[in-house]
Amino acid sequence: MNKPIYMDYQATTPCDPRVVEAMLPYFTEHFGNAASRNHAYGWQAEEAVQKAREQIASLIGASPKEIIFTSGSTEAINLGLKGAVEMYGSKGKHIVTTLVEHKAVLDTCKHLEKQGCEVTYLKPDEHGMVSAQQVADAIRDDTILVTILWGNNEVGTLNPIREIGAVCHERKVLFFTDATQTVGKIPVDVEADHVDMLCLSGHKIYGPKGVGAMYVRRRNPRVRIVAQMDGGGHERGMRSGTLNVTGIVGLGKACELCQQELEAEMKRTSELRDHLTDRILGALDHVKVNGHPTERLPGNANISFAYVEGESLLMGINDVAVSSGSACTSASLEPSHVLRAMDVGEELAHSSIRFGIGRFTTREEVDHVADRVIENVNRLRELSPLYEMVQEGIDLSTVQWQADH
Repeated sequence: MNKPIYMDYQATTPCDPRVVEAMLPYFTEHFGNAASRNHAYGWQAEEAVQKAREQIASLIGASPKEIIFTSGSTEAINLGLKGAVEMYGSKGKHIVTTLVEHKAVLDTCKHLEKQGCEVTYLKPDEHGMVSAQQVADAIRDDTILVTILWGNNEVGTLNPIREIGAVCHERKVLFFTDATQTVGKIPVDVEADHVDMLCLSGHKIYGPKGVGAMYVRRRNPRVRIVAQMDGGGHERGMRSGTLNVTGIVGLGKACELCQQELEAEMKRTSELRDHLTDRILGALDHVKVNGHPTERLPGNANISFAYVEGESLLMGINDVAVSSGSACTSASLEPSHVLRAMDVGEELAHSSIRFGIGRFTTREEVDHVADRVIENVNRLRELSPLYEMVQEGIDLSTVQWQADH
């Protein structure tokens, strides 16, 4: 069986062979525990971990001392949000976030609400973006934390993080951003962007799964959080547990490669994304690209196909690996919470497909995917009575009124 063309790079990325090569010695030859300070095996592991801290810090404009290793972004989000609330809870219990966050943030906020926090959920505009003014208006005297997604994993919209961070610093409120989709894809500078805490995950940037990192600011202001796992006091007392040295080496190498190739990859993936959308929009009517038209992730194209059921389209293009939403919610029959928050109608939301383009995508693959999508949308619409009515100029709102009455 031939594998389908992979176009789900927002869900996960293949591990770059150069990353695998860097990791291999740490499975067998260099197997030491980075916390073993009494012999060469431990020193070698600690040195490898320190190098990875430097590689990650360099990519995001941080100090290596500000990098905390985790199992991935979900853990970092839990650590950052819960740890900050526990540390600063005496100052207030109010949090500001958005309706279009990843479930890792939304579910953590729901947990914190049960612990007595009050959460303000900002509604985005029709492009999935929230403004710095919305954040400023939502901050109160008892607000201790603002957490805003940098790049949306479903529709690709980039929020104005620098402006939002400036508002938070002016109001002396901690600012956390889920940068899982943006680190390594666009320029990130935690100092210039006024970020206090940030999370990233290895498997989104051509590194291994099960390893990630969290940036925690050390100065202006110094951020302190309460550990959510106890036992050993690793990672400056914020995250206990034996470090995954092999995975950390891979994460560091992945960050180094992203930094070296960032500008070229941004240009290449943006061009491929635009080529895909241009092909589809040029051949099909009643098609909508979701998300911001310009402020968006380079490799993301979320497209709604009216008068086509999304699951039927996915089955029709089964030689292409794409998604109908976040990988974490793809088992749900509910329409995307992101698209609902953007006021995309339920039927159109159900017809939305996310195309993710990445480092190993070729133009030939993009053309093949475009051909398959166009072919199957046309085929499915031939079976749709509603589409036939639209082609004949019938007002579907009148049809619906007659059906209701």
